[in-house]
Amino acid sequence: MAVLTPTSLRLPILPVRDVVIFPGAIVSLFVGRPRSLKAIEVATLQDKKLFIVTQRDMHIDEPTAEDLYSMGVCCTVLQAVRLPDGTTKVLVEGLERAKVLEFAIGRELMEAWVEVLLPERIEGPHIEALRRNVMEQFEKYAALNPKLPAGTLMSVADVEDAGAFADLVASHLLVKIDEKQRLLETTDPRDRLEALLKILISEVEILELEHSINERVRQEMEHSQREYYLREQLKVIQEELGQGEGASETEELKQKILKSKMPKEIEKKALHELNRLMKMPSMSAEATVVRTYLDWLIELPWHRSSREHLDIAVARETLDADHYGLEDVKDRILEYLAVQKLGGNKMRGQVICFVGPPGVGKTSLARSIARALNRKFAQMSLGGMKDEAEIRGHRRTYVGAMPGRIIQKIRQAGARNPVMLLDEVDKIGMDFRGDPASALLEVLDPEQNFQFTDHFLEVPFDLSRVMFITTANVTHTIPRPLLDRMEVIQIPGYVEEEKIHIARRHLWPRLLEEHGLAKLDISISDAALRKVIVEYTYEAGVRNLERQLSKVARRIARRYVEDIEKAKGGIETYKSTRIDARLLSSYLGAPRKHDPRLPREPQMGAAIGLAWTEAGGDVLVLEAVKMRGKGHITLTGNLGEIMQESAQTAIGYIKANAETLALDSVKWEETDIHVHVPEGAIPKDGPSAGVAIATAIYSAVSGLKIRSDVAMSGEITLRGNVLPVGGIREKILAARRQGIRNVILPADNENEVEELPSWTKKGMNITFVDHISSVFKKAIIAK
Repeated sequence: MAVLTPTSLRLPILPVRDVVIFPGAIVSLFVGRPRSLKAIEVATLQDKKLFIVTQRDMHIDEPTAEDLYSMGVCCTVLQAVRLPDGTTKVLVEGLERAKVLEFAIGRELMEAWVEVLLPERIEGPHIEALRRNVMEQFEKYAALNPKLPAGTLMSVADVEDAGAFADLVASHLLVKIDEKQRLLETTDPRDRLEALLKILISEVEILELEHSINERVRQEMEHSQREYYLREQLKVIQEELGQGEGASETEELKQKILKSKMPKEIEKKALHELNRLMKMPSMSAEATVVRTYLDWLIELPWHRSSREHLDIAVARETLDADHYGLEDVKDRILEYLAVQKLGGNKMRGQVICFVGPPGVGKTSLARSIARALNRKFAQMSLGGMKDEAEIRGHRRTYVGAMPGRIIQKIRQAGARNPVMLLDEVDKIGMDFRGDPASALLEVLDPEQNFQFTDHFLEVPFDLSRVMFITTANVTHTIPRPLLDRMEVIQIPGYVEEEKIHIARRHLWPRLLEEHGLAKLDISISDAALRKVIVEYTYEAGVRNLERQLSKVARRIARRYVEDIEKAKGGIETYKSTRIDARLLSSYLGAPRKHDPRLPREPQMGAAIGLAWTEAGGDVLVLEAVKMRGKGHITLTGNLGEIMQESAQTAIGYIKANAETLALDSVKWEETDIHVHVPEGAIPKDGPSAGVAIATAIYSAVSGLKIRSDVAMSGEITLRGNVLPVGGIREKILAARRQGIRNVILPADNENEVEELPSWTKKGMNITFVDHISSVFKKAIIAK
């Protein structure tokens, strides 16, 4: 057991593996062992010093007293930072040498009683001579060793104390750990300087020898490179004379260039690049770039086109076979194709932009057009694109340069006249790398795209034969100059009846085929399809409908496989399956759409309105109540500004015409009115609820009840006029879906209703009004 002195200290131990810390040195350590982390925690929280000592064997993870040197350094923790991987980065500063008197190694923490060794300060001519010799050798060492950080010599030269000078020089030496440890254990400054001088002289000799060897090897490599360059030049000369192996490759590229039928100016440039390639070393980076460039020029379809069939009847059959409904959209596409057939090459290429909610068939319409025209189809998504080089390509000066995606897709199509779909044009981004939307202006403009120049190709390519089709969900996010170059075709959401036909004709047969059920007798009723559409999905397109039907098909496939495994039978033993509305919950679970709770009998202050959403038409209840107050008006239900203004307009009309409406006895300054639209979590806006709001307020103030079998839509003015609104087809079908047969619409929408298919109006009693007084007569029950 060691004898402890009054100057002894009990300090936490931090064992280190591959470093020796000297007094005066500031070192950064990465600590991850539990006991080491605990030592840092104790030293930091208790404001204590830390005893850092080096391990004898760096491969031991849990060192004992025998695994550690007896001499170390007392340090202070300057900074400790916890890293994401669980380790801690610690910045420590060495203070004094210390010798271990006794170890105290616990389960969570290693400590030791240490005796601090105060530094000796000695001076004299001999010490100064040693110091100068060490400094001279250290300057040579630093000049030969590039790993030493800049400014090391300056920091060392400023130290005057011999012991501190020796410690600082030793801390910068890149030598073995045991040599550094011997320097640490040498307490006498004179002995330490002498030992340091011997190490420096030896290291300088070794470094000078290494430097000599490296210089000789470098000269030999330069000689080899010169010889390689001369051989490559000789190879080029042989190729020029037709005597080298490269002559065959060069001749092959030349024949491909001539056979590609590229324009004469471009062919001239290609041959010029080929001549440059012949004079380059075959393995050089620039030769690879030129070879890639020539490959792109050769592979582009300069004169290859698909043989187009502009048959309007075939196009009509293709569109009808692939898509149900969308008559206006199909008519516009057929008109476009007819003009192209008559105009030929004189017709400037127009760009069609399909705009509509997700899942309504924008992309599949583009595929159908390509199939109807017998053209190749190419598709690229613009969503999230922020780099202009994605359109125009990168210049060949960049490493890994490639043409833009327009040229890439044309090369993949293998024809100069494909149908190219630019998807999600409304979601193009922009950042420091450029504006892709501006780059598309040249691509889509028929006045410019006949000589579109990609940055990589640096030669014009004719895009006027390409039929560009773009898709978007909305138009307000498309830059105006880009939108001006496109002809917008609106694709409305499908209504319930159309979805039933789509599911019956397209979705259900395809899902049975995909799930291996086509040979079975499996059918689904129209009532079941209607229930899936109304109660399990809420969308403008048919993607969720397809997912739900796919879920039904998976359940049937599982039951079928389980029956086969139990009965050990085949397809002929499986009974036919018919899915009706009653069994639907066993496949899809409980319905997910809530009942709007429409009034089923006449009520006061509750009017049924019709609304348009991206998912189709919908009905909503507009509630109004009056109460004693101070003439305030409250509007709730997450209403937008336009809808709030409609409510203000309705109240203004009723107050201004109180006498005509038999409301002259109402004391408005003592009456509060509260208007609410249920489902307050859903934002609502638009002017078409003005008529319903006015009817609800009038009913609440007058005490008269509103018919529960009437739904209405229309914008109201301060003079009581009813203005037209949009989404008429969707609104009529929404009322029909809820069993409401009486609908009140603006008189200006009568022509639009007449153009609707007859099945949408069958069994409906539609009343057209031009003034709110007519609405009150039709919807309010008189006393």
